[in-house]
Amino acid sequence: MILPVAAGLTAGLSLIIAIGAQNAFVLRQGLQRSHVALVVAVCALSDLVLIVLGVGGLGVAIERAPLLLEVVRWAGAAFLLGYAVLAAVRAIRGEHLDIPGAQEKRTWKAALGTCLALTWLNPHVYLDTVLLLGSLASSHGVDGRWWFAAGAGLGSIVWFSALGVGARFLAPVFRRRSAWRVLDGAIAVLMAALAVFLVI
Repeated sequence: MILPVAAGLTAGLSLIIAIGAQNAFVLRQGLQRSHVALVVAVCALSDLVLIVLGVGGLGVAIERAPLLLEVVRWAGAAFLLGYAVLAAVRAIRGEHLDIPGAQEKRTWKAALGTCLALTWLNPHVYLDTVLLLGSLASSHGVDGRWWFAAGAGLGSIVWFSALGVGARFLAPVFRRRSAWRVLDGAIAVLMAALAVFLVI
């Protein structure tokens, strides 16, 4: 039991910690202290669902449906490019925590929609969480694979909670307009690069 859980935790964290669209969004929401609990819960629960689906065998089905992956790939690229443009606009305007009304611009519905899109329209989620973790879990046998899934799920919960809540400790740094410009500029470049990468 301990070995599969530890393996799942390690594998889950190694895949999720890499900075991506979802992590960048959680970090920004955490810095703004805007709907952090909602965003963290949605990211963690989405990961748990995807891990269970992958361990349950959905990965095999997805491998046999290349058209589905193609649709998700283009939709994800379009969304990431749109998000890159929004981040670039924020960087140019220099929005930061001290601007009146800056935190109110994103409603909980907008935060929820963006979070769901960054999670479920991202082909890397299916490749990493469903296919890769599903394959790794199968190496632990029929019973062990669910302990592996539990470890991977724990990794997601720990990471997103730490990222969302821990971001507030970086808030003093981000009181400066220049820091927000750098963050949003980096997010814009990252999102655009991911969009191009998905297309090519």
